[in-house]
Amino acid sequence: MLSKGLTQGTVPRLERPGPLRERVYETLLELITTRALRPGQHLVESELAAHLGVSRQPVREALQRLSTEGWVDLRPAQGAFVHEPTDEEADQLLTVRTLLEAEAARLAAGRADAAGIAGLEELCDRGEAAARTEDVESVIELNTRFHAAVLEMAANAVLAELIGQVGRRVRWYYAPVARQRGMTSWIEHRELIAALRDGDGERATRIMRQHTEHTRRSYHELRPS
Repeated sequence: MLSKGLTQGTVPRLERPGPLRERVYETLLELITTRALRPGQHLVESELAAHLGVSRQPVREALQRLSTEGWVDLRPAQGAFVHEPTDEEADQLLTVRTLLEAEAARLAAGRADAAGIAGLEELCDRGEAAARTEDVESVIELNTRFHAAVLEMAANAVLAELIGQVGRRVRWYYAPVARQRGMTSWIEHRELIAALRDGDGERATRIMRQHTEHTRRSYHELRPS
């Protein structure tokens, strides 16, 4: 039940201004991608509505939309449940992510400047500090920002759109392995920065491929056998 998965204050009550159905949808999606609502968890409309401070109607609409997008499973006579990804789904998504991110790294190597490199190094500093203190929430956020900064450096609008389509789901898969990856992930980020600074597209591509492959393997290692 929802009451077993979320503590008081975990879910922000929504203010009325703005398109309510969209805000309910965005809030629930954020709770799913951060795993505050965990895979397989039963989502009870009345409890969600009470937590959010809204009626059941926008919650019902949000759950239907999330079901269409594959985040929620609607089971006849049982209700709504957070989707539990299969190994095949994870492999497909993370493989696509590897291809896209590797291309972003290659393009970024040809466009990297001092300001961009400094920004990546600053994110690495903060990510390493968060990893040392096992601040997993900050690690996930900073990892997302690091990859977004590389993508921005690549300056390819079509690639950015494609990565944007899978980005939130990648974050969903990354959340369980963030602690396990720990400092190793940031060491790999440092190696990527060095390749970008040198303008070495081939090396940047190889490092990014290895980096994303390590995340894929870590995800499978944590899955119950």
